[in-house]
Amino acid sequence: MVMTATLTQASNLEVHDVPDGYIVYQAERDLVHYLNKTAAVIFELCDGQREPEDIVARVAKAFDLGPSAHDEVRAGLDSLLKEGLVQSPSK
Repeated sequence: MVMTATLTQASNLEVHDVPDGYIVYQAERDLVHYLNKTAAVIFELCDGQREPEDIVARVAKAFDLGPSAHDEVRAGLDSLLKEGLVQSPSK
């Protein structure tokens, strides 16, 4: 899947900062999501200004990860998309 649009955080989320990441409550689905530190950084970078590949590169750099970790970061981003925590405005 080639994603080129910028990503934003979904609206109507309750985000709570916890020592090892975020707890996000999604009221419309009555679901609670736990985001570890890496997922929380990915989530924060979904600010409507960045495309997915830029987010992947920034997360890898922030955690000093090599190119081999890009697939894992992409998988984390895909998971946030599937869960409806982030979205592409073009949809």
